[in-house]
Amino acid sequence: MSKLNSLRQEWLGNIRGDLLAGIVVALALIPEAIAFSIIAGVDPKVGLYASFCIAVVIAFAGGRPGMISAATGAMALLMVGLVKDHGLQYLLVATLLTGVLQIAAGFLKLPTLMRYVSRSVVTGFVNALAILIFMAQLPELTNVPWTVYAMVAAGLGIIYLFPRLTHAVPSPLVAIVVLTLAAIVLKLDIRTVNDMGELPDSLPVFLLPQVPLTLETLWIVLPVSATLAVVGLLESMLTAQIVDDLTDTPSDKNREAVGQGVANVASGFIGGMAGCAMIGQSVINVKSGGRGRLSSLAAGVFLLLMVVFASPWVKQIPMAALVAVMIMVSIGTFSWASLRDLRTYPKSSSVVMIATVIVTVFTHDLAKGVLTGVLLSALFFARKVRQVLHIGSVTANEGRERHYTVTGQVFFASAETFIGSFDFKEAIERVRIDVTPAHFWDLSAVGALDKVVLKFRREGTEVELVGMNEASATLVDRLGVHDKPDAVDRLMGH
Repeated sequence: MSKLNSLRQEWLGNIRGDLLAGIVVALALIPEAIAFSIIAGVDPKVGLYASFCIAVVIAFAGGRPGMISAATGAMALLMVGLVKDHGLQYLLVATLLTGVLQIAAGFLKLPTLMRYVSRSVVTGFVNALAILIFMAQLPELTNVPWTVYAMVAAGLGIIYLFPRLTHAVPSPLVAIVVLTLAAIVLKLDIRTVNDMGELPDSLPVFLLPQVPLTLETLWIVLPVSATLAVVGLLESMLTAQIVDDLTDTPSDKNREAVGQGVANVASGFIGGMAGCAMIGQSVINVKSGGRGRLSSLAAGVFLLLMVVFASPWVKQIPMAALVAVMIMVSIGTFSWASLRDLRTYPKSSSVVMIATVIVTVFTHDLAKGVLTGVLLSALFFARKVRQVLHIGSVTANEGRERHYTVTGQVFFASAETFIGSFDFKEAIERVRIDVTPAHFWDLSAVGALDKVVLKFRREGTEVELVGMNEASATLVDRLGVHDKPDAVDRLMGH
């Protein structure tokens, strides 16, 4: 019964809000889908069909209600080489394989690895996307008539002031309608959606890619598909986390990965390109009142209906209106609190956030930016944990023995500190090393322990190890050499 209630809530709990938000998202998707198609080097209908298909399928198969998925710029950039060298048909095969890889990742529960992405990386990712979204609007604001700036300013005024009057209709939708009517009535000579590219005039149909089914084809598309799958999942999981925070509701990341895969397979079979979650459109959806699965379904359906059956009206939407909406998204997406917190947060967290932003913005590659942030987080964490290691010692039996106590974590970053804390030249008969409050994590830690024990023995000092926990003991028994007959030779690599 609870399952049925959950489904009813996800689909019918916010019908009016989801439908209105879906219209806003669909309008904003049209120029982006066309632009991403141009980036990839394919016909505009490839991006439009993909956006329709992915948005509709993910509404049913996804794990994050209220999140919008479609053709994206990050994915389009990865397709350029394949389309240029081999053509559209190979791109469709790559899209299908991308979907299969993402489905496999979902079933293998790989998205759970997102728990290792720190909050600083996520904040950097969000801020970088906000900057990239704003930068993507600059071509529409460069070398244009003053009327464009006036339209954008008017659009932003409506977006931010209209909610003071009523929340019955999403203010971005009001802005698009009002500015479109103004452009038509005043006969303004400004860029419109029609200038972005030709809209399709027919519904998509099922098709099979026309490529030879050989291993050679597989090797051509596999590298591209693997990269698309990773970037798509990375962007989708981070966007899901952001929508989780915006709506204060949980999501099923593994189901979302499978859903993304199913959506991409479906897209490939109707002549669409691969896509993933879109943070900009997802924020538009949430800010416009979209919360459930119906919003994503509505966005996809309205998108197709508008480009196929209402293209004469859609073509007249001024780009200035959509630029105003995207600037609103950019402002709303950026974490302004992160700038204020730079003074109070630990320097390592700030460095991770700033590095993620810089790498993402300058490479226009979300994967590289997030990877940079994750690596820096790992390095700072290792450095911090390494400093926790403490080794104290006292003499016993009138100076004939020394008792060492190891406290903390011994691993690759603290192994050298561990070795350097022992005095191997001290003239004593016996050393007792108590590792009760310590843990040995990896091969480097075991190697460090081997060196310490064998160096003492080489000086004629008897060594006793006590207090090793079960997990550390299992690792040492399996990888350690200090208790083996040929211990010294094995340690020296002979």
